[in-house]
Amino acid sequence: MTLPAKSFVASSLLAMALGACTGAQPEASLPAPPMEEPACGADQLGSYLGRKATDEVIAAIQAWRGKSPVRVLKPGSVMTMDYRPDRLNIEVDAQGTITRFRCT
Repeated sequence: MTLPAKSFVASSLLAMALGACTGAQPEASLPAPPMEEPACGADQLGSYLGRKATDEVIAAIQAWRGKSPVRVLKPGSVMTMDYRPDRLNIEVDAQGTITRFRCT
């Protein structure tokens, strides 16, 4: 290698080494967002699972919810697909038994 070639290689290596020391660090990965509790309280109604969705039971759940929306979804029910985390959905089976609560 000739002197100018050695000089070019050396200066290129020096530039790369200095460029690596700019202080720029890769972004730290962010932690996962905190788990939010269901906004509608679905996680608090486990004692109603397996019970019949009678008018009295639905009224008691609605009274507990206050003015927040509640809807009962039977098999084949038509429902809107808008997302409302404050709305409680009460899913029932063909016999009218509560099978699931969810917020949507």
